[in-house]
Amino acid sequence: MKITDLLKKESIELNGNVQTKEEAINQMVSLMVKGGNIQDVETYRKGVFAREEEGTTGIGEGIAIPHAKSDAVKAPGLAAMVVPQGVDYEALDDEPVHLIFLIAAPNTKDNVHLDVLSRLSTLLMDDGFRENLLKAETPEEFLGYVDQAEKEKFAEEERKAKEEEETARTTGFQILAVTACPTGIAHTYMAAESLEKKAKEMGCTIKVETNGSGGDKNVLTAEEIAACQCIIVAADKEVRMARFDGKPVLVTKVADGINKPEELISRALSGSVPVYHSKGGEEETSSVEGESLGRRIYKSLMNGVSHMLPFVIGGGILIALSYLVDGANAGTADFGNGTPLAHFLNLAGNTSFSMMFPILAGFIAMAVGDRPALMPGIVAGLLAKAGTSVFLPEDQWIASGFFGALAGGFIAGYLMVLIKKLLEKLPKPLEGTKPVLLYPLLGLLGISAIMIFLINPPLGAFNTWLNNSLAGMGESSKILLGLVLGGMMSIDFGGPFNKAAYVFGTASIASGQFDIMAAVMIGGMTPPIGIALATTFFKNRFTKSERQTTVTNYIMGLSFITEGAIPFAASDPLRIIPPCVVGSAVAGALSMAFGCGSRAPHGGLFVIGIIENAPMFLVALVAGAVVTMIGIVLLKRPLKEEA
Repeated sequence: MKITDLLKKESIELNGNVQTKEEAINQMVSLMVKGGNIQDVETYRKGVFAREEEGTTGIGEGIAIPHAKSDAVKAPGLAAMVVPQGVDYEALDDEPVHLIFLIAAPNTKDNVHLDVLSRLSTLLMDDGFRENLLKAETPEEFLGYVDQAEKEKFAEEERKAKEEEETARTTGFQILAVTACPTGIAHTYMAAESLEKKAKEMGCTIKVETNGSGGDKNVLTAEEIAACQCIIVAADKEVRMARFDGKPVLVTKVADGINKPEELISRALSGSVPVYHSKGGEEETSSVEGESLGRRIYKSLMNGVSHMLPFVIGGGILIALSYLVDGANAGTADFGNGTPLAHFLNLAGNTSFSMMFPILAGFIAMAVGDRPALMPGIVAGLLAKAGTSVFLPEDQWIASGFFGALAGGFIAGYLMVLIKKLLEKLPKPLEGTKPVLLYPLLGLLGISAIMIFLINPPLGAFNTWLNNSLAGMGESSKILLGLVLGGMMSIDFGGPFNKAAYVFGTASIASGQFDIMAAVMIGGMTPPIGIALATTFFKNRFTKSERQTTVTNYIMGLSFITEGAIPFAASDPLRIIPPCVVGSAVAGALSMAFGCGSRAPHGGLFVIGIIENAPMFLVALVAGAVVTMIGIVLLKRPLKEEA
């Protein structure tokens, strides 16, 4: 969007007379109102001042570019003011500001203010352009200088962009990519953004499909797949692979998409990536030849976890809400079901939560043995939940729980692989009976026998022992457990350690160990908040781009999205990860020591109303975040110059 499309002559003041920064901003807001872009002046004004509190928009060289993205803005707009005598704007170079541009952007996903800010900053780096604006005698002349500079500066850039877009549309993208993480929330989109940004820097075209929690976006078409040079699959869960038959495919971790985009793109363009050959079937997934056994097991596990999480999170929060709205019956047998609303929430939540083990086992099995393994896997999860056994009467059955579902999922998957292998030489006329008769029948018989005779008895006993051990833990043992689980949440920020601790926490909810979930959740909340505190109070240790993530990290931390710490950890792991681990461990240990508990498996601060001993939970969170901040500040030295 061109600057001259947003800047109207009614919003230009060439002889501004202001004495303070506050007066300058107020006058700029008034100019913006004249352009007809604001529907709620006071809300927009507060937004501009709130942005200034995060850090001055006086960028130096006599320039300030205040801005706000707000629901109070009905259409994007610009206002400009020349202050001949200058005004103290607390600029980065401590020099007076003579030229102010104010940006108004509506609260949409387009981020218009960032595009305009980028164009303005680029133009204003030119000394001659600034001098022309300062000497303009009429708004029309001012606009003329802006229009001329835009045409000179961006004409070639826009021409190249159009050529690249047209080339990609007619000849296809050089590289295609798919990104996916177990939760489908943060890593998926961070990897996509990192690959897109690096591809643009390297001068190649790319399209990235994201397999997120809201479904697949930007899906690759058959034509695009046929035309591309190579496909990058950066995923920690299974993605559909049969469509890539005959194309070079580079399979890697989603973390590599975030941290090693240049390396991946260089390899993709090198021509040395092996060609992928499909074994047939639309459900074929990304466990390709050459991948280590440990990697395949991890991806299969994460496939189960990613499908399980919506059931656990939605159901767990509804169950917790049923107790919150039924406070009058606390301590009675009807607690959580004592009112119609509480009963509804409890019933809906428990129905969803009860699917945790079947879904986990089913989708682990499917990742291992393809679609025919889904049904045996789900049955394995149901049998693990029920604790079915032929050695004991029904009233003595012991559920093998999470560990039984975990084992059952893998066993069902590999059992189906074996069954398919045994049936390979079946006469061709009977081929059609495999998916509708033989696979389901043999899979069900096999997994039922294995679960009932071999898995449930020992793992049921182990599950009972573990639950009794957790329930009977002394104070010091619980604190140690909280310390370990909290620290695990920060070792890899959403990776295997983080997911192991989180899944253990959610499984503990099912057995009534709510204090474990609280320690896990607080451990995941601490790193982004600790980093945000550091960027707030010790700005000189971070670059400008890092400081711009402060508000985002506060929000992500309070929402229990640990991944907000990833960009910092990736750029400076030795100075970021250890303080985060220590801070999370402290928070987890304090949460246990204070007796905090969470019936909700997610939500962070947004479920604080259903956290047991919520005030001390907040105390533990603040303590862990402060420890993280102190550790970062002690390890990171101040930058030598403003970055």
